[in-house]
Amino acid sequence: MTDAPALPSPASRALVIEHERIVAEQADRHAVTLESVLAILRSPRLDDRAARTLAIEAAAAALVVLRTATDSQRSALLEPVTGAFARLRSDLRPLVRHGDLDVQFVEPPTTGRALPGEVAHEARAIVRSAVLALLDRGAPHRVRIQWDCDGLNLLIGIRDDGEGRLTAHDDSLRPIVERVSALNGAFEVASTPGWGSELSVRLPLDPPARPEFLDDAVDLSPREREVLTLVVAGSRNRAIAAQLGISENTAKFHVSNLLRKAGVTTRAELVALGASRMP
Repeated sequence: MTDAPALPSPASRALVIEHERIVAEQADRHAVTLESVLAILRSPRLDDRAARTLAIEAAAAALVVLRTATDSQRSALLEPVTGAFARLRSDLRPLVRHGDLDVQFVEPPTTGRALPGEVAHEARAIVRSAVLALLDRGAPHRVRIQWDCDGLNLLIGIRDDGEGRLTAHDDSLRPIVERVSALNGAFEVASTPGWGSELSVRLPLDPPARPEFLDDAVDLSPREREVLTLVVAGSRNRAIAAQLGISENTAKFHVSNLLRKAGVTTRAELVALGASRMP
C-alpha cells in the first residue's frame, strides 16, 4: 500500500485558485476575440481581402495581449475605476468595430473609489460573459454598459434591445451568477419580451475572503474542502478534475456530496453559502 499523497498547502491552493482565475479571464477574452473575428468575416461591408486583413489584425492583437499578460495585472493592487473600465472597452473593441452590435459605454465617475484587483477582474469577466450571453440568446442590435460606484459597491448595468427572453435561470448566465455569489454580490435580470433584457450587478468593494470550507458544523473530508475552494473560485467540474488530478466523474461526485451536506440544491447556492461561512 502506498502512502496517501500529502495535501497541498494553503499557499499551493492559493496558487491553484489564482491560476484558475487567469485561465477564466483568458477564456473570456478568447471568446470575445472569436466572436469579433466571425463578425469581421461575416460583414457584408468588407470584401474578402479586407476581411482577411482585419481578422488577422484582431487575432494578432489578441495574441499580443495574451503574451504580455502578467500576474501583476491580476494582483490585489487597486485599479482606478476609470482604468478598469478602459480595459473593458479595450477587450470589447474588436467586437464593437467589426460586428453589427452597437455597444454604448457609459463612463463611471472619475471620482469613484478605486477597485480591488479581484473586483475589477471579476467585473470585466462578468460584462464579457453577459455580452456573449445576450448575443447568444437575443440577437440584439444595441447593448448599453454602465458602471458606477456608491462608495461601497461597484454597480454594473447591462441592457440590450433583443428579444427580451433572458431569465436569471438561463444556463448561459450561470457563470455570472457564480462569480457574483462568490463575491457576496447581487444579480438581477429583468426582461420584457420584444423590448430587451436588463442585467443588474452589485459587487461589494470589500468582498469577504474566500473560505476553504463551510464551518465546523459541516463535516467535510480534506478532498471535499479542496473541491469546495475551487467551486467557490468559479471552477467547473472539468477544471476541478484537472487541478486535483481526479476524473471529472469523481469531481462531480464530490460536488454532489457538498450540495447534500450543505443542504442546498444548486451550485450557485453552494457558492453563496461557502462565501458567507468562515472557519
